[in-house]
Amino acid sequence: MQAVRYASFGAPLELVALPDPNPPPDGVVVKVEATGMCRSDWHGWMGHDADIRPPHVPGHELAGTVAAVGPAVRKWKIGDRVTTPFCLGCGRCAQCEAGQSQICDRYYQPGFTGWGSFAEYVALPYADENLVALPPSLSFVAAALLGCRFATAYRAVVTHGRLEPGEWIAVHACGGVGLSALMIARALGGRVVAVDVTDDKLALATRLGAEIVVNAARTDDVARAVRHATGGDGVHVSIDALGSVATCLNSLGSLRKRGRHVQVGLMTGEHSSPPIAMGPVIARELEIRGSHGMPARDYPELLALITSGRLSPEALVGRTIPLSDVPAELPRMGVFEGVGVTVINRF
Repeated sequence: MQAVRYASFGAPLELVALPDPNPPPDGVVVKVEATGMCRSDWHGWMGHDADIRPPHVPGHELAGTVAAVGPAVRKWKIGDRVTTPFCLGCGRCAQCEAGQSQICDRYYQPGFTGWGSFAEYVALPYADENLVALPPSLSFVAAALLGCRFATAYRAVVTHGRLEPGEWIAVHACGGVGLSALMIARALGGRVVAVDVTDDKLALATRLGAEIVVNAARTDDVARAVRHATGGDGVHVSIDALGSVATCLNSLGSLRKRGRHVQVGLMTGEHSSPPIAMGPVIARELEIRGSHGMPARDYPELLALITSGRLSPEALVGRTIPLSDVPAELPRMGVFEGVGVTVINRF
């Protein structure tokens, strides 16, 4: 099979020929029909994820057809159209038994703990616990966004943010996961403030339903601007979809009393320990939540939004590219180029 691989962190990515994988006993091999290119893949290539052991094939946001099935698999057969959460739970640990497979004690993450989907085929364990059947009407390109961005955003907005119709939500950073959160919030009747540093991303946020946009590059106090735009009180829910000291603190500062901050963006390097003033958190009874993906059991709710026509993931797709373009395209994610999401759909 053709795959994109790097030999060491930060080394050039190369398109190489590798042996086709075999299915684990409890898993499957998926023929990858589409896979999203996510900033988390860039983080991994840069060496920001302790699970990765080079040489490595990245890619964790995928959709495709089952090409081979392990002997212990009961629910899936060759030809099934599927996607999967990026964090696969074992189904047997205490976290999985409590329904929280996204923080499984023995998790498997394609593109991180194992080789990923920047390839023609990818092997996945724990198939019966994690694969998600795709509606016939959903394209593979749109479905590829459900493994990470839309799933992560859905759990952040719904489970942790508990957004109610008519409530205000601020989304800090209008990349893939931020715009996914915006779209989900609008589908659920929320009112959205979008924050970013580029006008083209804010223009897309407006087209996707943001009522208010704030350009952080031209605003002295982002949190104050968000509070002012929402009547002075602030938002009910605020999401840091980037993962920097500035976006984290701006998100917290945007909240009204008893507001809910959800940290989605990965915070690495110099941004790993933001100086949060806990006094206002206590005095205003603010919530701070981390959010890490979504379990497979919650996908039917997300898919129902899509099949009802209230949510259209394909609206977020900026462009599609062949696998051969990945070695040049992935390094550019470090400088936040482009608008919308890039999906690989030619192998």
